[in-house]
Amino acid sequence: MRLSIFWRLILTYLVIIAVMTAVNVYALLQIRTLAGLNTEVASHHHPEIDSAKRLLASLYEQVQSEKKYVAVPASTFLEHFDGESKEFQLVLQGLLAQEASESETRLLRDVELIQQSHLALFQAQLAEPKGQSAQAAAGYDARRDTLTAKMTAALQHYIGLHEARIAVGVKASHASAAHAESLTRNLVLVALLFGLGMAAVASYNILRPLRRLQATIQEMGQGNFRATLDGQAPRELRELGDTVKWMGARLQQLDDIKSEFLAHVSHELRTPMASIQEGTHLLLDEIPGPLTQDQRTTLRIMSDSSRRLMYLISTILDLSKIESGMMEYRFVPTDLRRVADISLNKIRLLADAKQVQLLVEAPVERYWVRADSTRIEQVLDNVLSNALKYSPEGAAVKLQMTPQREEGLLHVDVSDSGPGIPAEEVPHIFERFYQGRTKTRHASVGSGLGLALAKKVVEAHGGRIWVESEVGKGTTVRFILCLTKPGMLV
Repeated sequence: MRLSIFWRLILTYLVIIAVMTAVNVYALLQIRTLAGLNTEVASHHHPEIDSAKRLLASLYEQVQSEKKYVAVPASTFLEHFDGESKEFQLVLQGLLAQEASESETRLLRDVELIQQSHLALFQAQLAEPKGQSAQAAAGYDARRDTLTAKMTAALQHYIGLHEARIAVGVKASHASAAHAESLTRNLVLVALLFGLGMAAVASYNILRPLRRLQATIQEMGQGNFRATLDGQAPRELRELGDTVKWMGARLQQLDDIKSEFLAHVSHELRTPMASIQEGTHLLLDEIPGPLTQDQRTTLRIMSDSSRRLMYLISTILDLSKIESGMMEYRFVPTDLRRVADISLNKIRLLADAKQVQLLVEAPVERYWVRADSTRIEQVLDNVLSNALKYSPEGAAVKLQMTPQREEGLLHVDVSDSGPGIPAEEVPHIFERFYQGRTKTRHASVGSGLGLALAKKVVEAHGGRIWVESEVGKGTTVRFILCLTKPGMLV
C-alpha cells in the first residue's frame, strides 16, 4: 500500500522529531551528570574545608588566649580560652561525623588527640605554683608550640586532601563536559543530516510525480491534449492526474470544435467578402453603367472597408491556426531578398503618395533562409506597412539584411523615423490588438494584429523578433532567421 502525501509528511516529521528528542534527552542526562559532580564538590568538600579553616582559626585564638593568661592571669583570658576550646571540639566532632574517608578521619583523630594533649598541658600549667622559673616557662612554651604545630600541620594536610579531591572533581567535570559537548555536537550533526536526508527523500517522492504532472500539462499546453501521467504516485497526485487527464480530454473536445468552427468561418466569411469585393470592382469599372461622383466615392469606401475586413479576417484566422497548431508550414530554401522585393513593391505606391523613401541595404550576394516564403512575406508585409504607417512625410523606411555566417543567421532590420515608442509600451508591442498611445497625423487606424502575427510566424521558423525604439527618433523591428543553402532539403 502506497502512503498518501499527508502520511508521508507526518512520518517524516515524526522520525525527525524522535531523533531530535533522543539528542535532547542525551544532552539532559549529561547536564544532570555534570550537575551531580558540581553538587558533590559544593556539598561535601567545600564545607569540610571551611570547617577545617574554622579549626585553625579557633586554635590560633586558643593559643593567643593561653599566652595572655600565662602572662596576665585574668579570668577573661581563661574564659575566652575555654570558649574557643569548646567551639574547637564541636567543629571537630562535626567533621568526624561527616567525614567518610579513612585517611581524612585518621587525620582528624590525630588532631583530637593532640588537642587533648594540649588541654592537659595547659591544665598542668595552671596547677603549677606562681612564680615558676624562666626555664620552666620556656619548656612549657616549647611543648605548647610543638603541639600547636602538629595540629596546624594535620589540619592543613586535611585541607590539602580535600582541595586535591576538588581539583580532581573539577578536572573530571571539565573532561565530562568536553566529552558531552563533543558527543552532543556530533549527534546534532548526525540528526541534522538524517533530517535533511529524510526531507530530501520525502521531497523527491513527492516532487517526482509532480514534475511528471508538470511535463504532462506542458505537453497539453503545446497541443498534445491526449498526454497522460505515467508511473506510480501518491493518492492525491493520482487524483490530480485524473483531473488533468479529464481536462485534456475536454480541451481536445474544445479544440476539435474550434477547428471545425475555424474551417466553417473561413469558408462562410471569405466567400461572401470575396463576392462583395468582386461586385464593388465591377461597379467601379462601370460595367453595369456609368456612376456619379458620389456613387464612385461610396464604392471606393466600400472597397477599402471590405479589403481591410478581409485582411482582418485572414489575420485572425491565421493567428488562430498558429495558436491551435493547425497552421501548416512548407520550409524550403528561400531567397529572402526576392521575398523582400515583393513586399516592398506592395507598399511602393503608398510610399510614393506619402513621399516616403524606401531604402534597402543588403549584400549583392543572395542569401537563403529556411522558411515558408508565403508566411515570411506576410511578416515583411506587416512590418513594412507598420513602419510606413508611422513615418512622416518626406522620411525614409530602411530595410537592412546582415548575414552572420559564423552563426548561421540572417539579421533583418526594418527602421523608420517616426515618433518612436515609449519604453513602457515596448513589452506589449507583440500582443494581440495592442496599438499603443503613439499616434501620427497621417497614420491610419490599425488592427493591432500585424506584429502579433509576425512574432508567431518568426518563432515558428525558429527565429526571434524584437523591437528597439527611442521616442522622437524612430523604431526598428529586428528579426533573425536561420541561413541555409539553395537546393537543400529542410
